[in-house]
Formats: sequence, structure tokens, C-alpha cells
Amino acid sequence: MNIKILGGGQGTYANRGSSAPLVNYLQHEDLLRMREGQAAERFFDQRRERVSAREVTYRLDHNRGQLGKADAKFYALIVSPSERELRHLGTTKEEQARALKAYVREELLPAYAANFNKGLEAKDILYYGKVHHERDGQTGREELHAHLIVSRKDMENKVKLSPMTNHRSTGKGAVRGGFDREAFVSACEQAFDRQTGYSREPRESFAYCHALKKGSMEAIRQQARERVALEAQRKQLEKQAEKMEKQQEQRQAKVKGRRQSRGIRR
Repeated sequence: MNIKILGGGQGTYANRGSSAPLVNYLQHEDLLRMREGQAAERFFDQRRERVSAREVTYRLDHNRGQLGKADAKFYALIVSPSERELRHLGTTKEEQARALKAYVREELLPAYAANFNKGLEAKDILYYGKVHHERDGQTGREELHAHLIVSRKDMENKVKLSPMTNHRSTGKGAVRGGFDREAFVSACEQAFDRQTGYSREPRESFAYCHALKKGSMEAIRQQARERVALEAQRKQLEKQAEKMEKQQEQRQAKVKGRRQSRGIRR
């Protein structure tokens, strides 16, 4: 599961002004899908499946109380399941899209809200999402993923929320709370596995990939040790399951033999 948090600069994810440019950008594949006879994916929120782009822009642009001209007004999240994770979500693109939206609502948003350490819940976060079915330019394969636009302010337009802060769960000083991006991604990954029953290979885990990319040699060695331990545990469980299956078959064979023997005597 690849989760990116974006915002700032002068490009697509510029976030100091209106959300309209980003909202318009996220509609770019709608016309193509309709030309191909497919339904356009509508914006969604925590409760509704069909939200107009006009409402998205209006609500986000009017939820910025006490934010200055140079302050971020919103952030963008991109939630991209791997090909293997997508296959686990469903056999059709429609099933995968429904499952991905359910994951966003039931697992990712609660984790996002909780990570600020301010007692927030998913219902306190103002956001809108959109599923994309974009094709990879080289492989031609569809790569289904979700875009989220999240307001800088909470639903009541009172609390400032920034997933880009460098503060992590502070309880003293001018800044209370914070946001631990690594802990957030790890929590989302674990929630995905728990909700969907996905069996994640050790090398797929965020901890393993993060250690390879940025960790120290000791962190990489630790991940390797954990991977070996998990693989050994998996093999042990498989052996136990095979042993229990054979024992069950032997018991059934004995019962069948006794019944046949009784039948002969009669």
C-alpha cells in the first residue's frame, strides 16, 4: 500500500489558494471513461457516494477560518494499493473501487484523525475523495487508486490540521498534538490487512521497504531477521495444518473401517 501526502509548490498540488484547480484536475479521466461507455467516478465523502465538484470546491474554499494568505488551505492524499492488494479487493474494477472507498472511510480516515492526537474522529475531518482508473503509459494496465482532498481545518472550521508538520504527539509548548507520517502509513497498512484479511508478505510491509530505503544497516538486518522468523513461523503453521489434516483423515478411515466391520458381522 503506497500512501502519499502532497501539498505546496506551484504545480498540481499547490494548496495556498482555491481548491478549484485540483478539483478540476481530478476530473480529467471522466470524459474519457464516458466516451468508452463507462460511468464516471463521482466524488465521495464519509457518507455519500455522489458529490458534485461544485460542492467540493465550495466547502473546501469556505472552510479556512483564520488561515493567512500564505497558509496551506488543504492537502492531497493518494492511496495506491499494489496489484496484489487490488486483486484481493475484488475480481472486477467496480468491486475494487467499492472496497477501496470502504477502506478509506472505515480505516484510513479514522487513522488519519487519530494520528493528530487531538481526540479527533473521522467525522471531524472535512475531505472529498475520487477513485481513478488511470492506465499506465508503458504497460497499458489500469492502476486503480484514490485521491483525497483534505481540508486544513476540521469539520467545524476551528482546529488547524497539518499532516506535513514535523511535530509528533507533543503535549507541551505552542504546538499540541502533531502528526507522525510513518506511524500513519504503518497503521493504514495494518488496518488494510485486518479489514480485508490480506496476507502480507514481509517484503511488502512498509517497515521493510522503509528500512531498505532510509534505514540504517542495523534496521535492515532487523527487518531481514523478522522476515526469516515470519517465514519459519509460516512453514511451521503449514506443517501443523498438514499434520492435523492427516490425523483427521486417519480417524475418519478408522471410523469407516469399524462401520464396515460391523456391517459384515451382521
